[in-house]
Amino acid sequence: MVFTDLLTPYLAAGGIAAPELPGLGWFSNSILVAGIVTVGVILFVRMATKRMELIPRGKQNFVELVIEFLYGQVEGIVGKHVAPKAFPLLGTIFILVLSANWFGLLPGVGTIGFGVAKAPLVLESVEVPLLRPATADMNMTLAIAVVFMGVWTWLSISELGVWGTLVHIFGPKGGLQGAMKYALAPIFLFVGIIEVVSIAFRPMSLSLRLLGNIFAGETLLHTMGGLGESIGLTGFWAFLSSVALPLPFYFLEILVGALQATVFSLLCAVYIKLATTHEEEEHH
Repeated sequence: MVFTDLLTPYLAAGGIAAPELPGLGWFSNSILVAGIVTVGVILFVRMATKRMELIPRGKQNFVELVIEFLYGQVEGIVGKHVAPKAFPLLGTIFILVLSANWFGLLPGVGTIGFGVAKAPLVLESVEVPLLRPATADMNMTLAIAVVFMGVWTWLSISELGVWGTLVHIFGPKGGLQGAMKYALAPIFLFVGIIEVVSIAFRPMSLSLRLLGNIFAGETLLHTMGGLGESIGLTGFWAFLSSVALPLPFYFLEILVGALQATVFSLLCAVYIKLATTHEEEEHH
């Protein structure tokens, strides 16, 4: 119990639940950050593409570089036919998740807010942070995953049709023909049921993987930031430790933020590829 009290202020600036901002009802700090990140990305892209030039420079050159690189990666996974339909979602997911992950590393995120949380022998922290990493909130990560699954369903049906999608999931694989096809049909039916269960769990697996990594990183930074005072340092030395101790982990979290955005988007692309591949393409 003492151990839990000791760690409470460090658990991602207050806990796993995103607290509502005082006086704003359901509007939480993670929703605020999601809005800031979204508006920031949109404004940056608008500024970069407001006056398009044949030979891009500055912000336009950077945006075109990012879009062309991401489109090439998506096309290499899902194929040239599906890429134009899948890229708007996959590219948006990657940019949004990456921006939200890195925004959460800015000074003041999780440390500026309302009220004071106290625990024995532990550095005081804000009770309700004004800003909280959007991807450290289950509402954000699950919403992205659910939206993706909706688009995934539409892409699957648009490419294969309803019957083709059912055959793709439950039908015999490998081009089996004749008696062998019907003999193995029960096995493929059972495998299809397992696949449906796997599909149903994809939103949770996608969202929890992203949430867990970002939440753990946020908790780690808060813990290291208050470690000096928790072991008895005061004054200048406590301040110095709050800056120096978390610093190496910031570089680690920059890498983790990029990695998690890549993993989330990559898995989404692979799911689309698996669902939209025609039988003849598999044999070819």
